[in-house]
Amino acid sequence: MRVFKLPDLGEGLQEAEIVTWHVKAGDTVAADQPLLSVETAKAIVEIPSPYAGTIAKLHAQPGDIVHLGAPLVAFEGAGEDADAGTVVGSVQVGTRVVNEAAPPGAAPAAGMASRVKATPAVRALARRLGVDLAMATASGPDGVITADDVERVAATLAELGAPEVLRGVRRAMAQNMARAQNEVAAATVMDDADIHAWQAGADVTIRLVRALVAGCRAEPGLNAWYEGQTGRRHVLKKIDVGIAADLPEGLFVPVLRDVGNRDPADLRKGLDRMRTDIRARTIAPEEMRGNTITLSNFGMIAGRYAAPIVVPPTVAILGAGRVRDEVVAAGGVPAVHRVMPLSLTFDHRVVTGGEAARFLAAVIADLELAA
Repeated sequence: MRVFKLPDLGEGLQEAEIVTWHVKAGDTVAADQPLLSVETAKAIVEIPSPYAGTIAKLHAQPGDIVHLGAPLVAFEGAGEDADAGTVVGSVQVGTRVVNEAAPPGAAPAAGMASRVKATPAVRALARRLGVDLAMATASGPDGVITADDVERVAATLAELGAPEVLRGVRRAMAQNMARAQNEVAAATVMDDADIHAWQAGADVTIRLVRALVAGCRAEPGLNAWYEGQTGRRHVLKKIDVGIAADLPEGLFVPVLRDVGNRDPADLRKGLDRMRTDIRARTIAPEEMRGNTITLSNFGMIAGRYAAPIVVPPTVAILGAGRVRDEVVAAGGVPAVHRVMPLSLTFDHRVVTGGEAARFLAAVIADLELAA
């Protein structure tokens, strides 16, 4: 029997959730015929059959989370296992996410339990009741968690009902944010751009992309990747902007490529196409990878200033808040102008405060142009 295992889907993805099978046991398939669709942290991906044959067994069901190198489907007949990926750690498949060692740079919840104070008996009680000790508020002397503290958490969780297991995009977001929080030395600088000179109907997102390009040209060091483990920085010539998109499923960051060499109409067309593909969950995985800097136009929803999260290996993210009318000094007299608040978060390990301020100044100067 030949066993086809979950292959390497690229970009360091270690797992995928089964969305649907396109075959069943007993079916005869041709090479490259679609076998199943899986959802990763990036997109929904269709996996083809590595060869022709008859399906003997499906090793996972829709909703299962399958780890890299885990068995997917068995084919009848003798032969070598088809394994396009490398097995990482133990191979496990199940309807809920298993506990596993956190990747470098992550902040695992299990690590918090080792820092709390509790007796062995209380720890055993927490395991039996399924309570993470980090969720308990200690009431014992010297900050020791008691049995009552554990039982109080257990009772609260029982009232809440079954928890939601984070999957797909939301699970990836949780992992990426934990890694960023643990690894990046984040700092944020804020300022306003007076956009009173803009023409009516100006494309806010495309103007922000153009201004971000101006910032990168003034301070190229913010359009970079940084390898925290090796201490190596890559300053990149091409500007590939990850544009944060908010959907009910979670945060998506499609990448608008080579924005410094494209005209506004082409950028708008590319952005509209990517957003349509995201909503339909048909966006190609390669269009969610490899951004060199990030833009978040959160002000389209609400909010004035923020401290956006820099996700490694990038070193900067520009956030734009809600545009508002504000009284400003214009020619020595008060006037009401349109003002856009800006927040630039940068990785202070590799970007200086001066570089960040000059970047933001160039962004503001470009935004304050009439066109």
